[in-house]
Amino acid sequence: MELRVLQYFLAVTREQSISGAAQSLHLSQPTLSRQLKELEEELGKQLFIRGNRRIALTEEGMILRKRAEEVMDLIRKTEQEISVSDSQISGDVFIGSGETDGVRLLARAARQLQKDYPGISYHVSSGDTMDVLESLDKGLIDFGLVFGTADTSKYECMSLPVTDSYGILMPKDSPLAARDFLTPEDLHDKPLIFNRSTRDGDLIMSWLKKSRSEIYAAATYNLLFNASLMVEEGLGYAFALDKIINVTEDSGLLFKPLSPALYAKMNLVWKKYQFFSKPAQKFLEKITLLAGQRQAPAHSGQAEW
Repeated sequence: MELRVLQYFLAVTREQSISGAAQSLHLSQPTLSRQLKELEEELGKQLFIRGNRRIALTEEGMILRKRAEEVMDLIRKTEQEISVSDSQISGDVFIGSGETDGVRLLARAARQLQKDYPGISYHVSSGDTMDVLESLDKGLIDFGLVFGTADTSKYECMSLPVTDSYGILMPKDSPLAARDFLTPEDLHDKPLIFNRSTRDGDLIMSWLKKSRSEIYAAATYNLLFNASLMVEEGLGYAFALDKIINVTEDSGLLFKPLSPALYAKMNLVWKKYQFFSKPAQKFLEKITLLAGQRQAPAHSGQAEW
């Protein structure tokens, strides 16, 4: 499979028509059609559903589009890293992160570097730990900010001096809204909304003192904003980290802490034996310095991950 043909394929998915893609690529329509036909024959799968004016992707076509976009992103990232001269430190740093106030520490490191290296650009993509580690494995990002530890046989892991506190996101008119904090017993009979990676025996389920089969799991999410919409619509109570969703007076939501309190430690991870670009290396040096200067607050007697 040639990269050139992948570019043709992506152009067709973008334009949603052979003629439009051919025009943008400065190719004749028969030439482009033949290339796509040969791609389908090579893969042994139909990639397009051809309509009168627009084309749509089959399931296999959607898979190829996702992978092709990842391949092209990786190629662009590699070209940028190689093209930077030895005397110049400029380029891109790619970071994957969950939704956490801990991103402030990363932003602080980037701001301090900006004074000496204004040519460095930072690209932060949001997702849960599963998303971040998947992007890291594929080489699409340099660093990942995750909750808890990662597989140390695959990743280097730096503990960051920041923690986030867990609580429950609920509507302001909830029967539990008057509570100062919530205990596991308060939630055992309630419809609950979890991050999709929540499993029996992990931090949340251990705090609940129940298995997934013993509670009402109404929904799961990977981005907390989506969970907040489900909470607003009355679907359930969402386990969430503090300081992410707006719970000020103009919001219809409340955040209630847990008792016993529950904290999530954060770690910066990257692949073992990874070769860093000069901008990524400078960022790692700066974040290492900041992490060493700060001390995480002690939470005696309170559960941490």
